[in-house]
Amino acid sequence: MGGKPSLSVVGLGKLGACSASCFAAKGFNVIGVDINRGFVDAINRGSAPVKEPRLQEMIDLSKGRLRATMDFEEAVKGSGITFLIVPTPSRSDGHFSDKYLKDALTHLAAAFGKSDKKYHIFVITSTVSPGTTERELVPLIESVSGRKLGRDFGVSYNPEFIALGSVITDFLNPDMVLIGGSSEQVCDELEKVYQAVCENKPYMAKMSVASAEVTKISLNSFVTMKISFANTLANICGQIPGTNIDHITKALGADKRVSPHYLKGGLSFGGPCFPRDNRAFAAFAKEYGVEASLATATDRINQVQTELLAELIAKQTPNGDRNVVGVLGLAYKPNTPVIEESPGIKLIERLLERNLEVIAYDPIATESARVHFEDRILYASSARDCFQSATICVLTTQCGEFKEIDQSYIAHDPTTIIDCWRLLDGSKFGKGVNYLALGSFNGGK
Repeated sequence: MGGKPSLSVVGLGKLGACSASCFAAKGFNVIGVDINRGFVDAINRGSAPVKEPRLQEMIDLSKGRLRATMDFEEAVKGSGITFLIVPTPSRSDGHFSDKYLKDALTHLAAAFGKSDKKYHIFVITSTVSPGTTERELVPLIESVSGRKLGRDFGVSYNPEFIALGSVITDFLNPDMVLIGGSSEQVCDELEKVYQAVCENKPYMAKMSVASAEVTKISLNSFVTMKISFANTLANICGQIPGTNIDHITKALGADKRVSPHYLKGGLSFGGPCFPRDNRAFAAFAKEYGVEASLATATDRINQVQTELLAELIAKQTPNGDRNVVGVLGLAYKPNTPVIEESPGIKLIERLLERNLEVIAYDPIATESARVHFEDRILYASSARDCFQSATICVLTTQCGEFKEIDQSYIAHDPTTIIDCWRLLDGSKFGKGVNYLALGSFNGGK
């Protein structure tokens, strides 16, 4: 392929829209594809179809190089490389469902079979269980299109390592780009694309498709183990006078064998990737006769963390249902409305089981929580409003807004603050405030 190839991106949700806009902003002609008419119309109007920081900025920088359609044939004919970024939700057995991926590939393969194109590259970006691409997806493309892998088309497994709330920044500045290819040519073509897009110079990890599938799922599983280890340390520090979890993890992270990233004791991990990828790692390992004990233990520890916090809150409620608990932080992390596997949401569910009244606040995710809980809880319009109503306030995310909380927020004497991420300086509150920080000894409180 000479020059920059034209690209198509199937799936214009939070990840797909960001990827498509970044490709276009960096000079590629991009066709976005989605079955959601609203997403397609938004892109064609030059508007962000979903809420994500910097997405509108990237769309504006695309300067007409980004358009969208619901027509798979148009996308295949107008591009040389197609990225599939569609949902692959978890199944009950821990593996990923490839239903939506197969639906999209069926349409793409049919369009490819009808075309007079000599060659096309299909890039699987959606997370799949190891073995899926070669065992399920390549045969599907061949049978529907009537074409042969290697001769007529290439396949890559090229998952993203991004986090909602920072998708654009993560996409443009990755630590590593993982490229599994059906041939060296496919890997090289994808490498050229990312060399033109990335604003840093990341490690280009080129390997077989099967190796890339294992790499993706094992990397996320490893990170969850690291998070759970830090959380276990925080639980230990909570029982030992004179210990400081942040001092300990900072020292551990200074060792090159450990590194400081994702080593901050606090609440359980959540979101659409970490929990399911860890469970999927255990499921696929078991399929090949290997017991992934570390992964299953990590999942168990992650569930216990929320229970421990609920127990701590219960100890602060001597008046039972006359106490109102404020939960500040409903998304699974700051700067996103996504509440999937959110520690804050799980905590509220535990508190409701204990018949405690809850008022909740999040700068972005309150409406998502309202859909989930409806009228089972109260909703605050601000962090200050939450303190006006609650005698116990729990900070569950590292939201920048929460760092501004000070004595002026306090409306009740006494007020208990449970700071899960140690965002505040407890010494700055008056005698009427019982400040408890996870990872610190609180004298058995």
